[in-house]
Amino acid sequence: MGEFVSLEVDGGVGTIRLDRPPVNALNNQVQSELADAAREATDRDDVRAVIIYGGEKTFAGGADIKEMATRSYAEMLRFGTALTNSLSLLAGIPKPTVAAITGYALGGGLELALTADRRVAGDNVKVGQPEIQLGIIPGAGGTQRLARLIGPSKAKDLVYTGRFVKADEALALGILDEVVAPDDVYSAAHKWAAQFANGPAVALRAAKAAIDGGLDLDLANGLKLETQLFTGLWATEDQRSGMRSFIENGPGKATFEGK
Repeated sequence: MGEFVSLEVDGGVGTIRLDRPPVNALNNQVQSELADAAREATDRDDVRAVIIYGGEKTFAGGADIKEMATRSYAEMLRFGTALTNSLSLLAGIPKPTVAAITGYALGGGLELALTADRRVAGDNVKVGQPEIQLGIIPGAGGTQRLARLIGPSKAKDLVYTGRFVKADEALALGILDEVVAPDDVYSAAHKWAAQFANGPAVALRAAKAAIDGGLDLDLANGLKLETQLFTGLWATEDQRSGMRSFIENGPGKATFEGK
């Protein structure tokens, strides 16, 4: 457990919790601890799904501007590379992940949320990539993951203007997947994650690898990747027990060991 980032596990669901008041700004230590939490969540067999959570007040307000303002180019190159690598480790967790967004997710905070497979937010949240207002651009996925998620034209509007987006518009744009009452954000995210706690972990890993990996390929090679991952599941116990249960008991009644 780090000073600012922890991984708490309960019933197969791991919660990566940021706790650096007042706004969970992403400094050197936070990005390093996020990387450690991502590695732990990846490696632990008792973690079957992951929630990324900043607490009841705010998800994350972005990078620590006071810390960044006086850095040299060489220093920022090291920090920017490290932050991108840390967020890529979160995006690469081979399990279902969901960001539980309260308050706001701005700049690096939105980039953090974009690493998740799904985003649940309160109806009072604001999200955005306001870096242009500082004379810079997003540097840890905001120009890449956002464009892949909502398309280049909409991403350019948000990045060029740096404007804040309220929950209803963010839902319509596809940045958010579910909007709930502010007090229900974590419970809604947990409800989604918990459905995978006893699921076929190897198949879920393969599904994530097929979708994420296929986005970087043309259709023909994406289909080849899918076929390899699909057929590889015939080497798992979950495939055998899942199909046996279907034949004997009908759909939706299988129990899985994640092997």
